Amino acid sequence: MRVAILASGNGTNFEALTKQFQVGEIPGNEALMFCNHPNAQVIKRAERLGVPHETFSVKECGGKDTYEERLLKVLQDYQIDFIVLSGYLRMVGPKILNEYPNSIINLHPALLPNYPGLNSIERAFDDYKKGKIKETGVTVHFIDVHLDHGPIIAQQVVPIYPDDTVDTLEARVHETEHKLFPATLKKVLSQRMEKEEKQK
Repeated sequence: MRVAILASGNGTNFEALTKQFQVGEIPGNEALMFCNHPNAQVIKRAERLGVPHETFSVKECGGKDTYEERLLKVLQDYQIDFIVLSGYLRMVGPKILNEYPNSIINLHPALLPNYPGLNSIERAFDDYKKGKIKETGVTVHFIDVHLDHGPIIAQQVVPIYPDDTVDTLEARVHETEHKLFPATLKKVLSQRMEKEEKQK
């Protein structure tokens, strides 16, 4: 099972996953890290951790369709079987979705269906301050054509405390992500590989 991780930014979750792959805690082969921002910190992490990586932007491809086609070609060249979105701040288009049915999972820093899209932690914190909610959380889910939507695989609640700031809440959300995401990915890939083994 050859796995690609798609990321856009700092890459703390990418690093947490990679360390688990490298000690054999998550099954499969982490064959590629792709980033759509050529100057993102995650690229430095990939270099340091020895993970093969590719990077290009929508802008340099001249548009979304060409970008998706080029990305699909990269995934095929690396013989990728399964895709993990780890802070990948783009919608995955139909070209890639159709090639990887039920084989792309995403991590989202909220309890979906609440707070899809960007700035989920800040929006949850604002609602807490208004007395609307008492907690937020983290979701791992299969993706579909809609934003932050698709079958939920795992969720974990993150409490919000009276003395929290956005920064302390964000740190607690990330801490939860770094535990839930590797554990969930391990379970999903183990089941997938077991099923494939039985079908041989």
